[in-house]
Amino acid sequence: MEIKEMIQKDIKDNKVMVYMKGTPEVPQCGFSAQTVNVLKSYNVAFGARNVLEDPALRQGIKEFTEWPTIPQVFINGEFVGGCDIITEMHKTGELKKLLAA
Repeated sequence: MEIKEMIQKDIKDNKVMVYMKGTPEVPQCGFSAQTVNVLKSYNVAFGARNVLEDPALRQGIKEFTEWPTIPQVFINGEFVGGCDIITEMHKTGELKKLLAA
């Protein structure tokens, strides 16, 4: 399966999907850890892929979204953003509304 097809399947099959450095259990960067902690605070299930395990995925997700940084979060099939955007949405209450939709 090509990287683009894998990404499309991931975001279709998971209400919330995170492309991150490390895993939700063992994040390997502070931004990925922050993103996972915010999502866990809502008790929502989410899929995750470790971009450090696959250089093609790491580059492919950046090309797919035209966004240069990791982590990247998709909710309801749409690219939402990275750590800063998720954290800001959490603070304003927007994330809670989006996750409830």
